[in-house]
Amino acid sequence: QVQLVESGGGLVQAGGSLRLSCAVSGSSVPINAMGWYRQAPGNQRELVALITSGGSTNYADSLKGRFTISRDGARNTVYLQMNSLEPEDTAVYYCNAEVQITVWGVSHYWGQGTQVTVSS
Repeated sequence: QVQLVESGGGLVQAGGSLRLSCAVSGSSVPINAMGWYRQAPGNQRELVALITSGGSTNYADSLKGRFTISRDGARNTVYLQMNSLEPEDTAVYYCNAEVQITVWGVSHYWGQGTQVTVSS
């Protein structure tokens, strides 16, 4: 099975930067895409950024230009570079993997989350 472990969260001042990491292990089936999601108190979990196995990326419109998703050459670690952070970015950030478990369907696996707090 796929296992995901996030790291890199913490406390940062508004305007600062953080780099989140997601270590991926345990998969012998194709991973179609990796994504970062976040959930703030009182809000639903929302997509932050997505990267496919081919390297294409997608971002939430409000975050495009400030956040960048990437992966290493071995594709065992996915990163989220967060710049110009705002207090509204405060949330628990989760790593997600979309795995092709059958010919016709996919399954999603989640990390435990890492807290990002942006102070004003």
